[in-house]
Amino acid sequence: MQVVINGKERDFALPPKATLMDLIGALELKGDRVALEHNGAIVRRDAWAATPIHPGDQFEIVHFVGGGVELA
Repeated sequence: MQVVINGKERDFALPPKATLMDLIGALELKGDRVALEHNGAIVRRDAWAATPIHPGDQFEIVHFVGGGVELA
């Protein structure tokens, strides 16, 4: 299935009736460290498993990473 992620077209082998949770798995991201916008709308994490995706859908995905400066 071809979708657009952060402005770039990507092609994934996803199951029929794929959901946002399937996409996060295909991207090998940890769901607790990701914010996801689907076709212009932010989708709550608890709705990912029930939100279907379709060819041509557009996503903005932000992946949070640790690090930085230790505060005293």
